[in-house]
Amino acid sequence: MQTQEILPTWHGSLNLVFEQRHDRTALIQEQVQAPLKVLRPFYPEGSKICHSVILHTAGGLVGGDRNDLNFHLKPNAQALITTASASKVYRSNGLQARQNIQIKVDTNACLEFLPQETIVFNSAIYRQDLRVELAPGASWISWEITRFGRSARGERFLQGEWRSHTEVWQQGIPLWIDRQWLPGTAEIINSPHGLARQPVVASLAWIGQPVSPEIVQQARSLFPHPSFSGVTRLTSGLLCRYRGNSTTEAKSWFMDVWQLLRLSFLARNRCIPRVWQI
Repeated sequence: MQTQEILPTWHGSLNLVFEQRHDRTALIQEQVQAPLKVLRPFYPEGSKICHSVILHTAGGLVGGDRNDLNFHLKPNAQALITTASASKVYRSNGLQARQNIQIKVDTNACLEFLPQETIVFNSAIYRQDLRVELAPGASWISWEITRFGRSARGERFLQGEWRSHTEVWQQGIPLWIDRQWLPGTAEIINSPHGLARQPVVASLAWIGQPVSPEIVQQARSLFPHPSFSGVTRLTSGLLCRYRGNSTTEAKSWFMDVWQLLRLSFLARNRCIPRVWQI
């Protein structure tokens, strides 16, 4: 009987600490283990906001791979973290690929964690766990955009499994807990309660301050297809959902909502990271 070859696996890790020093947010600690890498910080908005870009040098995750990412923003630090390119989760050899993200945002600090989309190949087995600890006065905005299958090639997510678990806490109180699970089956892919034959799902969350009904309505009005989207007020923030066929469409809407939230709560315009324009 022929056995399947088990390839070597990667265990990447990344630990970043940001601190405000003399009206400038500096990356004061950087611990990296391959295949993860962080590019040199840059300041397209001035010294107060540090932009950092994460690079996965292996190109993507396979079964058995694991990434551990830790971000800590000290009081008053302001940082935007993104990824250099779309993430890929390849067909599994039977093992689960995992990504664990731990975020701590101290008093009056703000983290914008805006990774580029994730492409989950057919037969991939993937789980992401993200936990955020917010101090009083801290804020966090993030999005997750996922494409199931290489749909441009006609591939559908008919085998495998995807899980995404997110928790945001403040002083022992849960502000938002979100658990999603999607098994790769034709029934789930086609069901109106699943993907409804759409290959892309996405979520954007802003947590840190209460959001008015007017901002919720503005966020809804920014997207022209209400049947493909939803906007909900959270206890201390806002949640946007997308289900459709285009990562570009999802990202375009999220960028407009990001602009709305930045103007409303941070008193600044959005600044598009340069790696998104390559």
